[in-house]
Amino acid sequence: MPMDFKAHFTKYEALVSMVDGIFNKVKDEYPKEVFCREKCSDCCYAIFDIPIIEAIYINHKFNQAFSGTKKRELIDASAKVDRALFKMKRDAYMEIKDGKNELDVLAKMSMERIRCPLLGPDNLCILYDSRPITCRIYGIPTSTSGESHICGRTNFKQGGKYPTVNMDTVYSQLQLISAEMTAALKVKNIKICEMLIPVSMALITDFNEDYFGI
Repeated sequence: MPMDFKAHFTKYEALVSMVDGIFNKVKDEYPKEVFCREKCSDCCYAIFDIPIIEAIYINHKFNQAFSGTKKRELIDASAKVDRALFKMKRDAYMEIKDGKNELDVLAKMSMERIRCPLLGPDNLCILYDSRPITCRIYGIPTSTSGESHICGRTNFKQGGKYPTVNMDTVYSQLQLISAEMTAALKVKNIKICEMLIPVSMALITDFNEDYFGI
């Protein structure tokens, strides 16, 4: 019997709607600063992981949108990206284990660029309406753990006073939805709600009963 994620998807979509509203408000107030426009794919090369609820949601939308040869091609491309990310993370882990400064290693890793498997040949996202929250908020000022972040293509100035999205709050909401989902599924490993995985892995994973240990 297929697992029912509908209630959790509804909560996730409500959070997405709120984030989109914030982005649009900042864009309306700072039209000269926000650079986001069609075929600007800067965020499509950024390296980030997503919570389990978001991974399952994107996986669901991906399976609805694609089938046959096209789907197999995208899965192959995702697997290639996932191997590259795994190698990058493994190398970073070994550098830290060898005594290199963790913040320096992570800072270097954040500068790496890998093309998202959902970025089409025309520089448009092939799953745009279901893209992750990180992609949706990328073009406006954000903060994580007290550190501010701005897209390199915007006209926002580092250190300037602008409306800033606290991503820690957003991530907390995503983790809460993930925790509610895993509790409802009666997942044996409760820590699974804390998982963060790349978009590439989200596309190639079969989120079934075996995956959750149900």
